[in-house]
Amino acid sequence: MDSSGIPKSSHQRIQSRPKKKPFAVYHYKRKKRLLPHPIALPFRLLTLFLFLFMGFLYCPLQPFETIRNFWVESAMTSMSHQYLAKWFFSDAKIQKILDSDQAQDLGNSDPTLINARSTNKNNSTELINISQNGFSGYLLKINNPGRVRVAVTHYLGKIGERAEDIAYETGAAAVINGGAFSDPQGNGSGGHPQGILISRGRLLYKDPGVSTYDIIGLNQRNVLVLGHYTLANVKRMGIRDAVTFGPFLVVNGKPAITHGDGAWGIAPRTAIGQTKDGTILMLVIDGRQVGSLGATLKDVQNIMLKYGAYNVANLDGGASTVLYYHGHIVNHPSSPYGERHAPSFFIVK
Repeated sequence: MDSSGIPKSSHQRIQSRPKKKPFAVYHYKRKKRLLPHPIALPFRLLTLFLFLFMGFLYCPLQPFETIRNFWVESAMTSMSHQYLAKWFFSDAKIQKILDSDQAQDLGNSDPTLINARSTNKNNSTELINISQNGFSGYLLKINNPGRVRVAVTHYLGKIGERAEDIAYETGAAAVINGGAFSDPQGNGSGGHPQGILISRGRLLYKDPGVSTYDIIGLNQRNVLVLGHYTLANVKRMGIRDAVTFGPFLVVNGKPAITHGDGAWGIAPRTAIGQTKDGTILMLVIDGRQVGSLGATLKDVQNIMLKYGAYNVANLDGGASTVLYYHGHIVNHPSSPYGERHAPSFFIVK
């Protein structure tokens, strides 16, 4: 204890405490935020755009390859938008992309595997909404395949007709667009069929100088026949109604698209199929519009398989896609000219 009366040990503790500055001594400094240079943001965006664009053109990695293939396939399956692919890619590159994901050629269907007689007495039909993420559409089931046939425009070789016109003229309960045709003026009034066209046993058109035709038709037993046949084969097999288009998506129960999405991009689609018991399936999917961009061929294949299809063929789609059912058009055709005129249709009497 020292002379002040405070123990030495306490004195030492007091001296060892660090001296604190008064509160008012502290000053907080904010870092100055540097405003970006006016050119910095546009430059970064341009750099990012160039990087993505070069990747789109040349990069073999994902997701660039998928986006590039999707772009080319969607453009090339449209008669009026092919320039969107040809601006950026050579013909050889385009063909390579189209060849990479195409449906396999599974040959001809076997009509003997379909028992169409089991449904001949059931004349009912059923319209099913098959809309899902990305597109809207309808599947029409026709239990009696004998009700289905091909109808054609009255002005064959000159001008086509609308589905509504065909329904009125034939008394059909349902109509979908049919086979291939040329539309030289591009105004949606094409009446010139391509491939082969048979209606009620009458050969109405065949491409000149061709020995084999792609057949989507019905025989006298009401079986949907898919295949590549000569005219002699067509007559021998008793094909009563037929058009030409493709590809065939399911043949004898086997799917044709096992890799990729079919190489046709997304678009409005029309297809026809048949189950093993003879039921005919007609499918339409809207596209090129808000709320329904369209479907791939693999989408079409998978939907038809889901509903039991054993044979399926893709029909003319795009702006031609239409389904008339019991007095009105149930889908939303994408043609800028309104419902498109065509030379051939599958109808349900």
